[in-house]
Parts: sequence; C-alpha cells; structure tokens
Amino acid sequence: MAVPKKKTSKSKRDKRRATWRHKAVVEAQKALSLGKSILTGRSTFVYPVAEEEEEES
Repeated sequence: MAVPKKKTSKSKRDKRRATWRHKAVVEAQKALSLGKSILTGRSTFVYPVAEEEEEES
C-alpha cells in the first residue's frame, strides 16, 4: 500500500476539501434552479431525448 512521504498540512487538506465541497454546492444550485424553472414552465432547456434508431427492413 502506498504511503505518503510527508504529512499534509491541515491548511492544504482543508483547502482541498473546501474546493471539492464548493463544486458540489455549485452543481446542487444549478440542479435546483433547473428543477424550479421546469416546474414553473419558464425553462427553454430540455434534456435531449435519445432518439430511437429506425430499423430498415
């Protein structure tokens, strides 16, 4: 099992975790905003639906 050579400082660890958590918060806000706009009918964006390929026989 790989072991780090030196201990990571608490500030570096906290900075890394804060960045990761902030990304999650931003994505959650986007999802909530999209959900609200779809419910109110104001949304112009709709996820693309996978079109079924027509079989030629």
